[in-house]
Amino acid sequence: MYEQFTGSITDIAGILAGHATDERGCTGCTAILCPEGAVGGVDVAGGAPGTRETDLFNPGNLVQKIHAVTLCGGSAYGLNACGGVMRYLEEQGVGLDVGVARVPLVCGAVIFDLGVGDPKARPDEAMGYAAAKAAASSPLAQGAVGAGTGATIGKILGPAGAAPGGFGTCSITLPGGAKVAAAVAVNALGDVYDADTGAIISGAKGPDGGFINTAKAALQFPVEGQAGRNTTIGVIATDAALSREQCNRLARVAQDGLALSIRPVHTLNDGDTLFALSTGRAAGDFNQICVAAVEVLRRAVLRAVTREK
Repeated sequence: MYEQFTGSITDIAGILAGHATDERGCTGCTAILCPEGAVGGVDVAGGAPGTRETDLFNPGNLVQKIHAVTLCGGSAYGLNACGGVMRYLEEQGVGLDVGVARVPLVCGAVIFDLGVGDPKARPDEAMGYAAAKAAASSPLAQGAVGAGTGATIGKILGPAGAAPGGFGTCSITLPGGAKVAAAVAVNALGDVYDADTGAIISGAKGPDGGFINTAKAALQFPVEGQAGRNTTIGVIATDAALSREQCNRLARVAQDGLALSIRPVHTLNDGDTLFALSTGRAAGDFNQICVAAVEVLRRAVLRAVTREK
């Protein structure tokens, strides 16, 4: 079954995605568009998040569908990229019809990458616009691109012992025909593991060049000086028809995919945030979709740091 876990978040009908990358400044953003609208949810499990428009997903609020999620570098500055995605969608006639205009509903989350490259290089409105304009149904590039450009992992000893993070994506088609996919920018305090083998794939290294095992190290001494510098952010998408409440539950359950692949995770120093999107074009069993979401997300994390194509 594991060979079925391939592909990209753009395998979901109704989802387009594109990157904008600043290689010199070591930052970027990724726009995940749902021009026809998608029911959404969110779960924030980390203690240091940077987000936009997450209140849209609260039960009882008016809006049922959103039009994009933007994953950004640049810490809180990077949320400016969402404005560019919004402007692009408005030009395409996409948005909530409020009578006098169409208002695109664009959510977002950021990672901290200011310590890599140029700290003054941050995703802005122009970069968000470029990512949205580049959005297509073709497979997304992985590795040091888009929101994952300046991402790093294993930072318990600081930058000297850290390893590159990155952007990863993965999808699966379930037996009933519904598809589930993930896209993730991995910028964690912890190390990345292969849950199948239990081995550390990438992470913090000591002076001897070997993995120090961040989870064990965190039990030996306090994790200090890394507040707000870590975060893994991503999107789970499915073409199965889900309610807003189910999307919120899906985002929460999918966090297990991070727990399986990143250790430690969801710390006070991480701002781990996951969005869930349903384009509602297929039928599917909700429990099966949740199980699939965990698997595609953990595999997307592995692809982000191994640079698998």
